[in-house]
Amino acid sequence: MGLLGQGPHGGIAREDGLSGLPPRTGARILVDQLLAQGVERVTCVPGESYLAVLDALRDSGIDILVCRQEGGAAIMAEAAGKLTGRPGICMVTRGPGATNASAGVHIARQDSTPMILFVGQIARRMRDREAFQEIDYRQMFGGVAKWAVEIDDAARIPEILARAFRVAMQGRPGPVVIALPEDMLDDVASVGDAPCVEPAEPAPSRADAERLRAMLAEAQRPVALLGGSRWSAETCTAFAAWAERHDVPVAVSFRRAQLFPADHPNFAGELGIGPNPALLARIKEADLLLMIGGRLSEMPAQSYGLLGIPDPGLPLVHVHPDPAELGRVYQPTLAIQASPAAFCAGLPDFAPTGSGRAAEAHASYRAWSETPEAKPGAFQYGQAITWLRERLPPDAVICNGAGNFATWIHRYYRFRAFGTQLAPTSGSMGYGLPAAVMAKRSHPDRIVVALAGDGDVMMTVQEFATAVQYDVPIVVVVLDNGMYGTIRMHQEREYPGRVSATELRNPDFAALARACGGHGESVERTEDFAPAFERSLGSGLPALIHCRVDPEALTPTMTLAAIREKALAAQRS
Repeated sequence: MGLLGQGPHGGIAREDGLSGLPPRTGARILVDQLLAQGVERVTCVPGESYLAVLDALRDSGIDILVCRQEGGAAIMAEAAGKLTGRPGICMVTRGPGATNASAGVHIARQDSTPMILFVGQIARRMRDREAFQEIDYRQMFGGVAKWAVEIDDAARIPEILARAFRVAMQGRPGPVVIALPEDMLDDVASVGDAPCVEPAEPAPSRADAERLRAMLAEAQRPVALLGGSRWSAETCTAFAAWAERHDVPVAVSFRRAQLFPADHPNFAGELGIGPNPALLARIKEADLLLMIGGRLSEMPAQSYGLLGIPDPGLPLVHVHPDPAELGRVYQPTLAIQASPAAFCAGLPDFAPTGSGRAAEAHASYRAWSETPEAKPGAFQYGQAITWLRERLPPDAVICNGAGNFATWIHRYYRFRAFGTQLAPTSGSMGYGLPAAVMAKRSHPDRIVVALAGDGDVMMTVQEFATAVQYDVPIVVVVLDNGMYGTIRMHQEREYPGRVSATELRNPDFAALARACGGHGESVERTEDFAPAFERSLGSGLPALIHCRVDPEALTPTMTLAAIREKALAAQRS
């Protein structure tokens, strides 16, 4: 007899069904486990493969967001994981439902976000016949999910879901995929609920803390780099106070700007795509790099050229909750297995040997991020970003997907609080709009803005209809330059003047928003942006502002023509 834990239904849950607990269907057991784990909201696209779960959800009190495509639903769940630190929950049907949702699973993997994807599955008796929409989900998701499992026995649902929540949150967080055979959901079992799962918080040893103290006390040019997940507002505040007390410059990894306030005197900038050259130099010249929570993967590592591999070339202290990430790429001088919360709770005090290093780093960041260069066109996107920087309150949530438009956000917007940035470190297009829907649904009292390129937004634009259906008044700002701008940029660098497969003919996005039942605005001049934004915000509806951007205004520093001419000159030389 296997014990499965103590649950709200009372008694000890047993595998043999002799617990004396009331019988429940597998679907009801599953929904009760979600409640036991504190789940308040799920996203889904309905399917006949898990009708029993949809029925069990109906009277559960769990908020159900029905989406228009499984990719959008999975992105919303991933955004929920970022916002709460606990797994976002998504439910999709088998076959095409699961394959569509895989985009969100990949984001959760690369972004280290806790998430659970439930996939309806064929009946058990039909397995291995290539039945209608049959896929082996263990095999399909085995390389991207932290764990992929199929539940054969309704009595084991509490056990497996408790493990799934733990796997999704513990160590390096990530996605779990659970397949649900439709006939299993109708089976009846007498089993108790599992207790609410809290992830383990590994902490530094005393010896590690003392060695770190000695290294910090000797360093003349220390730099801290924050990244990854498993942070909280309290942890960020504690680290900021420590950094200020010890004059340590603090940088953040790619799309992790919310981990340290940009207006803090110790903030040194974001280490991402097109970073401040002075920040790169500062890190290369550091005599101690304190890397907390992150992995320093390709984007922040500047295509793995910033540090040496495996010897980073400077004293490196790597703090990460998952031992598998310590020394995976860079061999650290000191490896500390600890979550950011546990590590920051015990940061050592020391007497700084450097002087004014943080002030110098912050001044460099401010100069780099203050005023955008003027670019071709009547609409200056950089000025719109700096206007939003001054207009929005510190708790406003900024969401974005992937594209050159995002480089203006990373450089010129200033994130000031934890929980205000939703952006994929995986570089997945289409992320911003569905992430904004989840953010606003979760925090209706906060302003939520999605910034998206024209190619980017069309990946998931159907979720604007979801925002309208649920009265979620987000503001979507679409930057339309009529092309896949990032690919065009690389195309001009590699094949100057030979345009292929990057031009776009777009709809009238403002009219599309109105057709869905939302508010739509069109902007062609910089001076029209602020009034359009205020009208959009004041409409009380999901709103979309269609901004027409000159194709030449491709990056904050280079025009399309300049990129092409530089490439042609290199070919001529």
